[in-house]
Amino acid sequence: MPSKCVLILLDGLGDRSFARFGHRTPLQAAHTPCLDSLAALGTNGLFHASRLGEALPSELAHFALFGYEREDFPGRGVLEALGTDIDLGPNDVAVLGHFIHADNEGGQLRVVRDKASASDKEIRAANKAVAAFEADGVRITYHPGKGTFGVLLMQGQVAPYFTDSNPMTDGRFLSEIVPLDSHRDDPKSIRAASALKKYLVHVWNTLDDNKTINMMVTQRAGQRKNVPMFSRKLGMRGASVASGVMYKGIARYLGLTPVTVTDGDDPGRDIAERIARATELLRDFDFIHVHTKTPDQAAHTKRPEAKKAVIESLDKGIEASIRPLLDDPDVLVAVTADHSTPSCGSLIHSGEPVPLLFVGKGVRRDKVKTFDEISAAAGCLGCVRGTEFMNLVLNHTDRIRLGGIWDSPGEQAFWPGDFEPFTLPGKD
Repeated sequence: MPSKCVLILLDGLGDRSFARFGHRTPLQAAHTPCLDSLAALGTNGLFHASRLGEALPSELAHFALFGYEREDFPGRGVLEALGTDIDLGPNDVAVLGHFIHADNEGGQLRVVRDKASASDKEIRAANKAVAAFEADGVRITYHPGKGTFGVLLMQGQVAPYFTDSNPMTDGRFLSEIVPLDSHRDDPKSIRAASALKKYLVHVWNTLDDNKTINMMVTQRAGQRKNVPMFSRKLGMRGASVASGVMYKGIARYLGLTPVTVTDGDDPGRDIAERIARATELLRDFDFIHVHTKTPDQAAHTKRPEAKKAVIESLDKGIEASIRPLLDDPDVLVAVTADHSTPSCGSLIHSGEPVPLLFVGKGVRRDKVKTFDEISAAAGCLGCVRGTEFMNLVLNHTDRIRLGGIWDSPGEQAFWPGDFEPFTLPGKD
């Protein structure tokens, strides 16, 4: 049986059906001989990182894929901070922030352009103008990231349980920053919400003359939590081959080794290079996450044809690089997505499940011959939910713990667990 796993994660792969494709999804309409051949070699099913119909962001879906529960999640702000190499203390609150263009309508701010474009000079000036602020005993610093995006670090007696100000849609008013209902009486959440509101008023007053980017919106506050590291929890040495700050951050937070790569203009070539890198990394790691964001990015253009073209490019890249993994009896290959991203409509992500396959020595072979959202439903895996994915990885690599076995004092999903050897008392 395999002892190692390579997960090929095609971000946002799932979609909705389109009349122009004969009421098929972009994945169904795409020519994908390699992915189809993998489906025919293994076991298939659907995957949803939580409950069917629930639309998840990539960070929450990845937490489940990596075997962690929702209560372990620290907030996207924490992951972005870690991915940007910000020195984040255990009690600090990290919040995503980015510059927009807004209009003042009777004292309320309406988003004119959420994804506002600005020159490098304008962005540098804005970054400098709002770099630091203090209110209510809370120090707030802005750490620029890519373009108009960055992370706010809040230090003091604060907690992350307050609302976003970002409506995420042009034409809507910014939302007020208030403590969540669950923390309406929590002094730290009240203080954090008040200080952040004052900071954003400061941003508006400071950038008011800038007609391109004149305001900042915030979302997804977070704070570190005590979570077991990936190797301690699952008994596997993990690595993540991905581009993007958030994926570096989630790897660092959970104790996987981040292997940062850059995106080129050819999705197929990029995924081929990442799979080849994963093949090399198998010398030192037991679980390797290989990620591409391109299906998700194509879907966000709201052009189904663009997503279909990306999928076809990825299939060619996988075909060019997958053979060494398939030929190695020690390797389990998994292919899936984190969520569905619709190429139409107003939703950012949607709640339909995505296809999932496993290929490897000893893995059951069902009758599915094509890799898509509909065909996969006939596979023998059924619908896999949340942390069940990592349970299947442990099962197919002969690492899963038999229920009721306690060879280690901590709760570990793998077997044999970490334990102290039984020691006889010394002689007098």
